[in-house]
Amino acid sequence: MSGMTAVAVEPFQLKRNGGDLATGVRALEKHLKRVTLDTVLAKANRVLVRKGSTGAGAFQTMKPRPVDWYCFDADDNAVRDWYPQGLTCSSDAGVGAGTYVVSWYYKPETGVERGVRLSFLNTATLRYRHVLLVQARPDGDIAPIDIHAGGIAWYGGLLYVADTTRGMRVFDTRQIFEIDGDGKTTIGRKGEVYNAFGYRYVMPQTDAWTSAGGARFSFAAIDRTTPADTLISGEYVDTPGTFGRVARWSLESDGSLSVDGGVASALDAYRLPEAKIQGALSHDGTWYLSQAAGATRNGTLIVVGDKIVKRPYPVGPEDLTCVRDKTLWSVTEFAGRRVVYGVPL
Repeated sequence: MSGMTAVAVEPFQLKRNGGDLATGVRALEKHLKRVTLDTVLAKANRVLVRKGSTGAGAFQTMKPRPVDWYCFDADDNAVRDWYPQGLTCSSDAGVGAGTYVVSWYYKPETGVERGVRLSFLNTATLRYRHVLLVQARPDGDIAPIDIHAGGIAWYGGLLYVADTTRGMRVFDTRQIFEIDGDGKTTIGRKGEVYNAFGYRYVMPQTDAWTSAGGARFSFAAIDRTTPADTLISGEYVDTPGTFGRVARWSLESDGSLSVDGGVASALDAYRLPEAKIQGALSHDGTWYLSQAAGATRNGTLIVVGDKIVKRPYPVGPEDLTCVRDKTLWSVTEFAGRRVVYGVPL
């Protein structure tokens, strides 16, 4: 494969490290009502605009434009405390098409940490809703999860969220809980009432895969064209002259990583051909890489097969996902220029 050199897989070893996460979820379910993902989508309270103008400024000089795109509402397009990073879809999960999930990390100038939220986008109804990710403690309390969440991948019922230096955090779409309090400035349990910064729904972490080899985890994706379906993750590097790496792990039918001797070893790993890669996805033997160029210049889609081809991309491209009708999707991060968009593979 031109431009992708094989490297050692050992730095990408992962070990399962659930700790007391399951105990925390069991404690939470004694106090809060569990709801389905269908319920969250049915009660989506924000408007999604197909091929709208809000956020489409991210395309700037890109020609041709994406074949399809969806815009967030004006508030989410403009907010400067939250930044979209990761993107996955129901096609990754194997449960049909039409639902996208965007991860956002909280980056306030001041104030209390709010962690990570997910936006569940229903393209059939053109509605979406935010769900806050939380850590459920054994005593039944909850707390935000303070990570960058640079990538997200959905497989079966599980969501893998990249945790830059630690590995992968796991969340379960079957473990979503409805908050019974309305407090917008606090999180946690007080008496028998729960608050979560005004979010109606929370999703507690259910598992973790901890890095045992020193690699970084900046993005995430799913490849359903490998002999066994694989999870993809790799490294964003912006140091001049230094390029990151990308790796793939085999997935089991229940969504967990394949293990041998308690370790999930990567099937393969490669040196990326350029720096500043924000997302990577393989499909039918070809690699697709989203490359950033700052907050004002268009990025690049790098396609690596028998040769390297560079295609125009929006300003601020992030994580990648694949809809199996042969379209590649991403999300842009910068305020005023936020859009979920698809281009041909």
